[in-house]
Amino acid sequence: MPDSRPVSSPASAPAAPRPLILGSTSRYRRELLGRLALAFDVAAPDVDETPQPGEAPRDLALRLALAKAHAVAARHPQAIVIGSDQVADLGGQPLGKPGSHERATAQLRQMRGQTVVFQTAVAVVCQATGFEQVELAAVEVRFRDLGDAEIERYLRAEQPYDCAGSAKSEGLGIALLDAIHSDDPTALIGLPLIRTCRLLRAAGLVLP
Repeated sequence: MPDSRPVSSPASAPAAPRPLILGSTSRYRRELLGRLALAFDVAAPDVDETPQPGEAPRDLALRLALAKAHAVAARHPQAIVIGSDQVADLGGQPLGKPGSHERATAQLRQMRGQTVVFQTAVAVVCQATGFEQVELAAVEVRFRDLGDAEIERYLRAEQPYDCAGSAKSEGLGIALLDAIHSDDPTALIGLPLIRTCRLLRAAGLVLP
């Protein structure tokens, strides 16, 4: 007599987690994201970072973070992609990466004795699921009234020419500052991890 018992279907295997990609070649952002103990790849976003006429620094940071995430997501539609950008805001004037000793000197002379707002935006995009969110972390930094000799010594010692605002707060640049005010401490280094974690969870990623 044939066995008439229903044959149970095998349990569905859990869906594999989506790959995570950091849309940035910044070593600072790579190190910060590494703190979350997540496996991720890195891809260059290749986005034009030229400000638009009259664009406010915060709007520039938000636009570029999202543009970087979309640029990489277009090549990796199944992945969860992080894009980020930082713009130093001195009285509404955007200050980018100096790229040279001369430009860094000029930036630090502009910022001495001033409060600069570092606008750091992070975006998370996944084309496959239609997920897209972006957040901004604003960090207020008050610079000491620096003398020219101090500026020169600092730049020769640390050469922060790839940092918006020409100072590395995680290094010797902390000696240039009077105060830092932020609700997301790693934002000043380049990636606001509290906001990044919030967006990654919203995108469906399980964090440790």
